[in-house]
Amino acid sequence: MNRRKTVLLVVSCLTTAIAGLAQDKIPVKFGRLTPQDFEVRPGGPDSAADAVVIADLGTSEFEGNTKGWFTLIFKRSVRIKIINRKGFDAATVSIPLYVSGNDAEKLTALKASTYNLEDGKVVETRLDDKSIFSNQESKNWVKKKFTFPALKEGSILEYSFTQESPFLFNLQPWAFQGDYPCLWSEYQVDMPRFFQYVTLTQGFREYHINKSDSRNVTFHMTSPGVTSKDERYTFDDEVVMHRWVMKDVPALKEEPFTTTVSNYISKIEFQLVRYQFPSGYTEDKMGSWARLNELLMKSDDFGADLARNNGWLDDDFPAITKGAGSSLEKAQKIYTYVRDNFHCTAHSGLSITSGSLKTVYKNKTGNEAELNLLLVAMLRHAKVGADPVILSTRAHGFTQPMYPLIDRFNYVICLLTVDSSQLFLDASEPWLGFGRIPSMCYNGSARVVDQGAGAEAVIDADDLREKKLTTVFISKDDNGKGLVGHLACRPGFIEADIIRQKVKDKGLPEFVKGVQAEYTGDIACSNLQLDSLKQPDQPLGLGYDLKFNPDASNDIIYFNPMLSEGYKENPFRAAERFYPVEMPYAIDETYILNMEIPDGYDVDELPKPSRVSYNENEGLFEYLLQKDEGRIQMRARLILAKANYKREDYASLRDFFGFVVKKESEQIVFKKKK
Repeated sequence: MNRRKTVLLVVSCLTTAIAGLAQDKIPVKFGRLTPQDFEVRPGGPDSAADAVVIADLGTSEFEGNTKGWFTLIFKRSVRIKIINRKGFDAATVSIPLYVSGNDAEKLTALKASTYNLEDGKVVETRLDDKSIFSNQESKNWVKKKFTFPALKEGSILEYSFTQESPFLFNLQPWAFQGDYPCLWSEYQVDMPRFFQYVTLTQGFREYHINKSDSRNVTFHMTSPGVTSKDERYTFDDEVVMHRWVMKDVPALKEEPFTTTVSNYISKIEFQLVRYQFPSGYTEDKMGSWARLNELLMKSDDFGADLARNNGWLDDDFPAITKGAGSSLEKAQKIYTYVRDNFHCTAHSGLSITSGSLKTVYKNKTGNEAELNLLLVAMLRHAKVGADPVILSTRAHGFTQPMYPLIDRFNYVICLLTVDSSQLFLDASEPWLGFGRIPSMCYNGSARVVDQGAGAEAVIDADDLREKKLTTVFISKDDNGKGLVGHLACRPGFIEADIIRQKVKDKGLPEFVKGVQAEYTGDIACSNLQLDSLKQPDQPLGLGYDLKFNPDASNDIIYFNPMLSEGYKENPFRAAERFYPVEMPYAIDETYILNMEIPDGYDVDELPKPSRVSYNENEGLFEYLLQKDEGRIQMRARLILAKANYKREDYASLRDFFGFVVKKESEQIVFKKKK
């Protein structure tokens, strides 16, 4: 190889190495803006975004402190561009700070500026300290909140802060994805070997950088003296430096049939497991499911009352359980008593806030945890097997089956055990029947809380199947000039619960108006009736009369045989989806029509019968229709055998529903006889 080629090769390799190194560095310098920085805009599927996060940088590290222990130091710097007025929400920032007893997280070095381009020059407007507000959100949380000044379309916002925390369990999580697209998101954690954390990751985005390195660090501490001077000391330990970077991260938009989009945001979280120091000293910080059960059962805020005699129930029990012979009958009567006589004040909590179950019983009111813990106590008092179950509702997010993380749970129900059979109960909703719980509770892994290690209870939407049957009979009216009919529907239990809730909240007249509004033009409904409306343990029946008044002068009549029952649009509109499809339940819907052909008309066009399977045995759509001796008979059935589908199934599921919508929109064409 000659000298020229050698030089060119060296230069080429050096250029490539420098380019690669440049790609590993954050692409902005905070606090230094040029007019060219204002040209940044999101691209691709987020080209219409209202704002874009240009860069989001965070670091966490441990420092020795003056209390003989460690402080967590979290630093964050963010640059955002506002595209239009709809993106102004990004200009309001909230920073949560944890408080416990006399200890609290501190916010220091908070800086925020708005940058605008005026006459070709960058103009900075700094946030005034007086514009930073503190809100006490709860006993343990305070939020620092501010809104950027001088906000305009096209503004660039920057803020940075340092957060000091004495709570080592609160190693800050990091979300790489959010409401707006992000061009660069980076998080670095420097973790000493003697603090062991579990790293929990989620999301479907790949890392641009995911690497670890280690170095030795000297930690400086001061132990405050009581009778003598403070003692200062140092020690060395290996620190592992983790660095995660994602580039060009799209905004994650919530699509239909999603438990909560927060389950799928690309994110890292940490849970403290134990201290393990070089001296050999170890201390478990996470615990176990058995330990968590023990704490919950001893807690006055949860299970302590369940282990007590609860003799205050004795006076009312003969009346409550009157006529009950078996344990199952006792359970049904006790459940019905709590459901029908107590008012639920809130549906998201794990604790007794009223002081005791006796107080809840006396006041006939409480949150969902209090009412269902009371139900457990009453069942146990009647010598019927019952345990509380803690779970996370669908909107709250998934739990972590491997780790006893109590903050992942937000709801309590009752597990009834009778004659080796088990049923879940929830007495907090007046429209729920015995043996049923709200669909929001079908969210996967839950935990039974008992005197032992407890057990996992999987409450999965795949196991919840809604069967619905709708029948319609249409015949000629008495004078033969029009058609009359009757629709009868037996909805599944979940839909029945929704109907009962609507009627309770808004009244029957408003519900009737809603049904009538589904019929327009030549069709009217009347005489709506609800069977077993106030009997939640019984199936609900819905029925109403129909009257068809087509214009007799029309030579052609178009008639959709599905009436108001068909799918009007595909619920899966997006061309692609980045996370699974989570329906609230599996479905089995049958629709039957029996119709007389109007006098003076013939059938000119009839939709063709169809039968389509989805993923072999996972779904089915049948659309069968025929004309026979002056009548039209039709049967449509839609089955989806499960509720949860992988993201890889999205395209085929979208196509399947697209076919259903198209088929159910087809019409029968009647043509006047000549």
